Amino acid sequence: MIIQEKFTLSNGVEIPKLGLGTWFIGDEEVVEAVKEAVKLGYRHIDTAQAYGNEVGVGRGIKDSGLMREELFVTTKLAAETKTYEEAVAGIDESLNKLGLDYIDLMIIHSPQPWAEFGQDDRHLKGNQEAWRALEDAYKAGKLKAIGLSNFKEADIENILDTCSIKPMVNQILAHISNTPKELINYCQDQGILVEAYSPIGHGELLKNEEVIKMAQKYKVSVPQLGIRYDLQLGMLPLPKTANPAHMKGNADLDFEISKDDMEILQNMEQIENYGEASVFPVYSGK
Repeated sequence: MIIQEKFTLSNGVEIPKLGLGTWFIGDEEVVEAVKEAVKLGYRHIDTAQAYGNEVGVGRGIKDSGLMREELFVTTKLAAETKTYEEAVAGIDESLNKLGLDYIDLMIIHSPQPWAEFGQDDRHLKGNQEAWRALEDAYKAGKLKAIGLSNFKEADIENILDTCSIKPMVNQILAHISNTPKELINYCQDQGILVEAYSPIGHGELLKNEEVIKMAQKYKVSVPQLGIRYDLQLGMLPLPKTANPAHMKGNADLDFEISKDDMEILQNMEQIENYGEASVFPVYSGK
């Protein structure tokens, strides 16, 4: 089963190949979501300061009955945190809210504050400062791995210019009809694992007739096809759901997309509109 398989990060830490995303799952609801996911075999839970559910995720982990070391927990430093001091405080706040002695992976949520997403100022110095705080927490054993999210090539180069520890992960929007090949290849060439959030395109793939036909060909659901697609490109998908039936289906990936069909999916027409989700910066096309 895919949820039992792992990637190895550049520092030797193993990370489960499939994670449970928890965006938009409230603090109360997420407790049960985490417990259900663990029952189904998930061992990788992804949250963020911005999600407002770190306390609930922590409770779900505690109530799951698993030993701490059996779970891989990711959280994200708020996109607005661009000083060393704020980042240090933010790391400790996440540890406190999650109720954990260490976090398996902590990443900078965005190179720009959400209110400035897509604008000219890339906050180069601020990102270097936030990264330095992650490095120090990593050296202190508070974090087992550190990384980035929504960082483009120039943003990553900025970190590489001054870092003492290279980023291990870059979490980006990547799915059928939106596959940033150059960025993916750049990260992989740097030894940075690419994590793919919204592997089902925030639900938009469910409306795509071409994708639906391809899923039918393999006798799988559209979410299963989308998740498998990301995996076959060497990425780690993070499908978000609080529904146990969906969790189960998302992990049932015992099929392989042919090389020819992967080629078709990779070159599918770029999605132009994420519907209501376009109000969120990562879906706005900036």
